[in-house]
Amino acid sequence: MFKKILVVFIFMFLLLLCFVVFAAQYEEEVESGVLSIYFQDEKVGYEEYTWESDEMGYLLSVKGRMTKPVDMEIHSLILRLDKSFIPRQFNFKFSVGGLVQEISSLITDGQVENTIHVSRQEYKSIVKIKKDAFFLPNPVFSCYMVIAKKFRCHLQEPVELSAYIIPLFEVPLSLEFDEESPCLMILEISGITMEMETDDKGSLKFLRSPAQKLKVYKQNP
Repeated sequence: MFKKILVVFIFMFLLLLCFVVFAAQYEEEVESGVLSIYFQDEKVGYEEYTWESDEMGYLLSVKGRMTKPVDMEIHSLILRLDKSFIPRQFNFKFSVGGLVQEISSLITDGQVENTIHVSRQEYKSIVKIKKDAFFLPNPVFSCYMVIAKKFRCHLQEPVELSAYIIPLFEVPLSLEFDEESPCLMILEISGITMEMETDDKGSLKFLRSPAQKLKVYKQNP
């Protein structure tokens, strides 16, 4: 009788141990913060973001408001990525000048199926892009965090990438590190040069675009 109880006890212990190991392997990581947006050295808006990791990949959620250079409110932005930072789902509800619009996208092997709602009208489009293209809706800055999370401070050589300015077009994106600061990246998108600083955790510290007179800083907690 004692041996049977001991065997059951050992079995339950091993089962519990496996559960703990499995749960630890897929422990969620959550990062929340606020980005302050400046245009011509004037604070014109903010973005509140949450970055989560789980067994499926990553989830970026954003809401915010800006008045210049575009009068826009972000009601909700959700970007789902897999473990390789490849976009899988995208939803963006926003208003420009009071006009509410919504973009929903499903992405499979580089094919993007867009559904756009504007003024009670629905429009659909299918776009073929590079499988690993970064989704950069204009002018939302939190989405640059995907680049920061993927490369962090580990970029050793310049890389040629691609960005999808959803739902318009795909453009080349080049990325290289600053030799004096490995956490500082230089981005070039369609001829526009930007600077972005991250850290070992992939947080977006700041983003600057001198040509557009835009600066974005992460607020201190």
